[in-house]
Amino acid sequence: MTSSASTGRGASLAGRLTRAGVADAPRAERLLADAALLDVAPDAAETLVPALRDVGDPDETLLALAKVAGAVQRDPALRALLRDVLAEDGPARARLLAVTGASSALANTLAAHPANLRVVADPAPGTAVPVAEVRAELLVAVGADPDADVPVAALAGGDGTDALRRAYRTRLLRIAATDLTAEDPLSRLPGVAAALADLAGAALEAALAVARAELEDHGRDVRLAVIGMGKAGGRELNYVSDVDVVYVAEPVDGADEDAALVAGARLAAGLARACASPSGTEPALWPVDAALRPEGKDGPLVRTLASHRAYYERWAKTWEFQALLKARPLAGDRALGQAYVDATNPLVWQAVARENFVEDSQAMRRRVEQHVPRAEADRQLKLGVGGLRDVEFTVQLLQLVHGRADADIRSGNTLTALAALAAGGYVGRDHAAQLAVCYRWMRMMEHRIQLHRLQRTHLVPTSDADLRRLARTMGMRADGPEGLLERWRQTRREVRRLHEELFYRPLLPATARLSTEEASLAPEAARARLAAIGYRDPAGAVRHIAALSDGVSRRASIQRQLLPVMLGWFADGADPDGGLLAFRRLSDQLGTTHWYLKLLRDSGTAAQRLARVLSTSRYVADALRRSPGSVTWLADDAELEPRRAERLEAEADAVLRRADEPVPAVTALRALRRRELARTAAADVLGVVTSTRASQSLTTAADTVLAGTLRVAEAEARAERGLDTSPTRLLVVAMGRLGGREMGYSSDADVLFVHDPLPGVEPRLAQEFAVSAATRVRQLLGAVGPEPTLAVDADLRPEGRNGPLTRSFDAHVEYYGRWSSPWESQALLRARPVAGDAALGERFVALVDPLRYPEGGLDPSVVREVRRIKARVEAERLPRGVDPTRHLKLGRGGIADVEWTAQLLQLQHAHALPDLRTTSTLAALAAAAAAGLLDEDDARELREAWELASRLRDANVLWTGRAEGAHADVLPHDRQALAGVARVVGYPAGSGSLLEEHYLRTARRARTVVERVFYG
Repeated sequence: MTSSASTGRGASLAGRLTRAGVADAPRAERLLADAALLDVAPDAAETLVPALRDVGDPDETLLALAKVAGAVQRDPALRALLRDVLAEDGPARARLLAVTGASSALANTLAAHPANLRVVADPAPGTAVPVAEVRAELLVAVGADPDADVPVAALAGGDGTDALRRAYRTRLLRIAATDLTAEDPLSRLPGVAAALADLAGAALEAALAVARAELEDHGRDVRLAVIGMGKAGGRELNYVSDVDVVYVAEPVDGADEDAALVAGARLAAGLARACASPSGTEPALWPVDAALRPEGKDGPLVRTLASHRAYYERWAKTWEFQALLKARPLAGDRALGQAYVDATNPLVWQAVARENFVEDSQAMRRRVEQHVPRAEADRQLKLGVGGLRDVEFTVQLLQLVHGRADADIRSGNTLTALAALAAGGYVGRDHAAQLAVCYRWMRMMEHRIQLHRLQRTHLVPTSDADLRRLARTMGMRADGPEGLLERWRQTRREVRRLHEELFYRPLLPATARLSTEEASLAPEAARARLAAIGYRDPAGAVRHIAALSDGVSRRASIQRQLLPVMLGWFADGADPDGGLLAFRRLSDQLGTTHWYLKLLRDSGTAAQRLARVLSTSRYVADALRRSPGSVTWLADDAELEPRRAERLEAEADAVLRRADEPVPAVTALRALRRRELARTAAADVLGVVTSTRASQSLTTAADTVLAGTLRVAEAEARAERGLDTSPTRLLVVAMGRLGGREMGYSSDADVLFVHDPLPGVEPRLAQEFAVSAATRVRQLLGAVGPEPTLAVDADLRPEGRNGPLTRSFDAHVEYYGRWSSPWESQALLRARPVAGDAALGERFVALVDPLRYPEGGLDPSVVREVRRIKARVEAERLPRGVDPTRHLKLGRGGIADVEWTAQLLQLQHAHALPDLRTTSTLAALAAAAAAGLLDEDDARELREAWELASRLRDANVLWTGRAEGAHADVLPHDRQALAGVARVVGYPAGSGSLLEEHYLRTARRARTVVERVFYG
């Protein structure tokens, strides 16, 4: 019966242990029955088991409690203290269970030194303790006077070392208890890391006191300062980490320098032994690493301040200045330590001016990643992709680049520096907040991993037991190992994304290449720089700079980061003054938005692209001013890509379905076209699209607007007449460059209007309806208003301006059958139905195909007539006073020359060569070459001339911002305008003459081909 009852109770206890997270329930039951534990916790099975739910490793907690209970048996006071701690469900028990469940190493320390139970029972926190108090605690432990100018330990050798290590672990135990029981450990983490750094500094001070005790003269001839580097210097230390130091030594007054350096080296070596070498019964603390000293391990262990300064001024590499950013006196001679920091600190903030500074820093980060063993890559918490170093390198690079002009961001602490960078506008608040949370979480994970055995490691464990304990100590008991690993993966991805956005900003190397004066935007320095790099009005530019950057607002702060670099980018354009003025206007419009300056600062391309388009194209500058939100396109090539016709048609359809009035509806359609003009122009200037794709994009926008406006006009014509249905089918046929899908920024929409009355409809009614609709199309698209006009030109219709605006299909049949002229057949080569009735469009194409692709080709008399008309056009239509070699459209070797040549070949041969039946000039030239009608060289000369002339027409508009007027057709004489056009088409600065020579040479060659092929 007794055995059965025991078994029942045992099964019940095992179940409760398992539910509490115990992995080995039978062992746990044996530990709960341990005599020493029962002595201090008679009801352990009832009082302790529920509490195990909240500890990292319940199995290790029970083992530790049994060991500690055994250790206090001979000390009644400690036994009573342990009994009290375990009996009450309070903070003391929570601290004891948390420490023993998270760290087997600290549990062993408790068992070896049970007097430390008083530390666990004491509610005094281990964080936010004055540094002097911690320093005194460890110095007293080795028998040194904390108030002495040069503390010397009373305990030397192994005794001093063991005393130091016991005192260190006692204080470490208090810090861990505070850390592990924090309600919000992420918020507590910076305080924990600072406490660990302060403890390390105190340990170094005590170790130095022990080292002095080992020298006969206690090192009295040398002043030695221990400079903390890395995380110790930044007050953000781990539980177990190499403590990076640099030693500075100076002889005391009257002492020999060489002897002082020898003594300093002996003290440094003794200090390192006290911290890291095997000794007595106490385990080592951590290695003291002096590898960051000048010349690294090949250099002397200690050197004088002057020697340090000389090295950094002459020989130091980029990474050494990055390391110095965290330098802080930790131990030894405080005055000497501060002198070292004062001497090296200015060098840190001047290092950015070194050649390739940013690129070297970025390369160093990549090298660190590459040296991570492949087997560890996915477990590396510190060095791997998305790890702690990604955050630290990002913060440090931003500090080093911007810190020379802003002392507020010069903190050696990562989280403090990140907050300062956010406050100063160097990092977006959201980015900084995300990075800070990720960094804190990874640092906490690192702490919990190291705490277990107090071993230096940065690898995420792989065993289920270790992962389970880690998840529980991270507050993720419910998530378990899988949840922990998923959070780790998400954190890495987020950190890597932000690292790549911030660490590789184009602004960073560009800012680094500026001098300190240039980066500061000081008025006199700025005026001199602006004059030197090509601004015509430096004084005016300085006023713009002041308007943008003066003040203490976040907006002004970000502008102070952007402007030093963007001023140079504006100067790469042909009109830096205009670019800066446009930037100021745009910033005045958008500066208060949450996204504008953030985009320019954080995007990899937006700021530089904005500077380029604003200083290169008044057309784009005006377009962005009218639609400021379009600036976002500059950050993403996909946003600059031309929109497909289907997408624009769907958007236009949605506009028309919502519209009630004709003018607002067409205004919305014109706004759609204006948006696409702006998108295409920006992409054109930036080289994201070719000139051919730009023309196609402009044509697609015009097609969409014409089709939508025809719908509106037709509906209005019906409403005016009280009709439910249209009496005639309507068709708009694109002609000219619109028909060839070759529109430019200044192109009109050349069209024909065609209609076909429905059966039974009176011809007069149908004609009036069609004319009304066509007239409305022209009026709606040509009326002055808030959106750009699209001039609809119907002059290529039968009889030209003397004929009716629109004709019926039958009238076109009659006209083309009886009176059509050769020039009309030539014009119809570009005919392409663009809007209206699709079936009518097909019939119209079938009607005109025999005219533009005449069976048997052209009669010789017609060929002569075409040539005569071309000669007349050259003689009469060229504007008076314009140099024929510079007129891009009608001049020698210009657009018209090439188009007439291609069209003559089409008229002659397209009946037999289907590939020639195209509305595109370039496609016609390619088909002619493929058919042997042009040799490849002639086709190339014509193609290059046509493309260049077309490009230059567009460039004239993009440069001047004026789409109307004859200026677009002429290669400028004015040197500034020529330079501007050259920059638009991608020539380097100052290449206007090269462009001029290139065009004139290209046109001459094309004209030679035209003389031979067209004129025979």
